[in-house]
Amino acid sequence: MYSYIIVHGRPHKPSIAVVGSYGVGMTMRVERMPAAGETVTRGEFARGPGGKGSNQAIAAARLGADVDLLTCVGSDDFGAEARELWRRESVRADHVKSGSRPTMVGFILVESGGENRIAIAPGALEELLPSDVEAFADSIEAADVCLVSLEIPIKSAMTALAVARSVGTTTVLNPAPAVSLPDEAWPLIDYLTPNETEACILCGTDAAAPEVLLDTFWRRLPGTVVMTLGAEGALVGERGSPVRVPAVPVDRVIDTTGAGDAFSAALSVALAEGGSPRDATCFANAAGAHAVRGAEVIPSLPFRSELELEPAGA
Repeated sequence: MYSYIIVHGRPHKPSIAVVGSYGVGMTMRVERMPAAGETVTRGEFARGPGGKGSNQAIAAARLGADVDLLTCVGSDDFGAEARELWRRESVRADHVKSGSRPTMVGFILVESGGENRIAIAPGALEELLPSDVEAFADSIEAADVCLVSLEIPIKSAMTALAVARSVGTTTVLNPAPAVSLPDEAWPLIDYLTPNETEACILCGTDAAAPEVLLDTFWRRLPGTVVMTLGAEGALVGERGSPVRVPAVPVDRVIDTTGAGDAFSAALSVALAEGGSPRDATCFANAAGAHAVRGAEVIPSLPFRSELELEPAGA
């Protein structure tokens, strides 16, 4: 069991509106990544549900939140499987759009150390339009936090942030996969959750120390950066006062694929409950640490009962 400190109570059931993706993950576990033109054998194959938006919605629901999801799936068997999954996981999907193209598919290679490589065919996700997000505005307004990721069209993601800002809902942007953000996006972000690679892409640099990246973000972003650092934990970058939050130790790393989604979902849930950025990051670190210890994404996403809470000061 993991332990972390949450100094706030749970005055109400947190409510999260998620705007993001759904797709089917085709995962191949291999001893090592193939080089260009090389074939490696003796892999192990599994197929399962994925997509950052859906993963985050399920993770938030398992952690105790009331979750409403907006995404787009195909009118195919994969889309039907998705709707059944959300029903089982208590994620509201009334606004999920059925597109004319196939449901998104991702191909995932995972090597023995747990690192992964992913390629995506977005399909129906490209049909998620800003007008669909505007029709989701009531759900965003009713939520404590609007959690957005970037596997959907950038205009739709920016519309979600703008709608949330207009109705006073806290925004969390998980910038994955990382792309250059338009200038008008930065003032709409309350919390940004990149890993180091994504932070470098957002800042337009090949490599830099996390604290240097924070300085770049602060020139653009009025909100808070929570940068994940893998085994080094996370860096909470409130303006002028960055704080390192240690990682939760893990005895083994099986698969890192869903760790970022578990982290962003848990951060959003804790913020929705009134937690400080640092305490929310402690909670998120625990969820991410739990996720890397299991194979495949959905089975590795933690339930709240699987994370041990300690009273403040313990």
